[in-house]
Amino acid sequence: MEKKNIDWASLGFGYVQTDKRYVSYFKDGAWDNGALIDDPNIVMNECACVLQYAQTCFEGLKAYTTEDGSIVTFRPDLNAERMESSAKRLSMPVFPKDRFIDAVKQVVAANAAWVPPYGSGATLYLRPYMFGYNPVIGVKPATEYQFRILTTPVGPYFKGGAKPITIRVSDYDRAAPRGTGNVKAGLNYAMSLYAIVDAHEQGFDENIYLDPGTRTYIEETGGANIIFITKDNKMVTPKSDSILPSITRRSLMYVAEKYLGMQVEERPIALEEIGDFVEAGLCGTAAVISPVKKIVDHGKDIPFVNCQEEMGPTIKKLYDTLTGIQMGRIEAPEGWIVKVM
Repeated sequence: MEKKNIDWASLGFGYVQTDKRYVSYFKDGAWDNGALIDDPNIVMNECACVLQYAQTCFEGLKAYTTEDGSIVTFRPDLNAERMESSAKRLSMPVFPKDRFIDAVKQVVAANAAWVPPYGSGATLYLRPYMFGYNPVIGVKPATEYQFRILTTPVGPYFKGGAKPITIRVSDYDRAAPRGTGNVKAGLNYAMSLYAIVDAHEQGFDENIYLDPGTRTYIEETGGANIIFITKDNKMVTPKSDSILPSITRRSLMYVAEKYLGMQVEERPIALEEIGDFVEAGLCGTAAVISPVKKIVDHGKDIPFVNCQEEMGPTIKKLYDTLTGIQMGRIEAPEGWIVKVM
């Protein structure tokens, strides 16, 4: 199979139209068989529920070319489970887990020429998503839905790749107490857009949000979970009911403990204590890990001394181990890698 003629090393994190996408329709209480289609456009009624009341959720995962030339995906079962949680919270029908994984395999295989070659630094990003499709004017769930998966080859999420970034403490809340912060709903990301645009205008790469109840504990950023490293090499990550359960973060916790022999702690982290950490990193499917140079709290710099010029040594070990697993250089835990072809 011949790869597309693309300058893979120069790819940013943006949309590039590929050949096929997967779609399945829910109507009269059941999902149809689903199919791969050519048309990237969606035509729907002006009163579709997703347009009126933002009834939509999504996922993100990647396909990789491994060292031996295979094409694989990473832990799609967890994406299926998380989308199930999101769908239930938004009163949407669940797309079955086995069908989700099968759809991922189908769409990756159909776009195999778009999966970047091993060693290029790029990957094929998959965006499964679901939305209410039929016209709804009263405030209620839709009765018809589409489940779709699009693919796009991508490079690093943040410009500069592994260059340490600067983030600020946001004055806005990412989620409400007992709200939808722990599900991957489109509306959660819409709420963060004003804050991220303002952050970029002020020279910051991202926002870090505090807990919505007391605004004293670190939660996550607009698009990623965060991890911290202590002076004695312990990995600490925030714990909260309104944090999205990042698959990358959960994988890193396992890698830290089982592969690197580190202590791992998941607990509430007060804003006032983050200056005690020596490394920090944003983690998620898109970025894997992006080192954080400093957090700025309303003019006060809180630097991470081991991440000033490049990834700190511990975060680099975590990054190298996880990406080594994803790329087939390091043996993966059972079930983490799903081979497509």
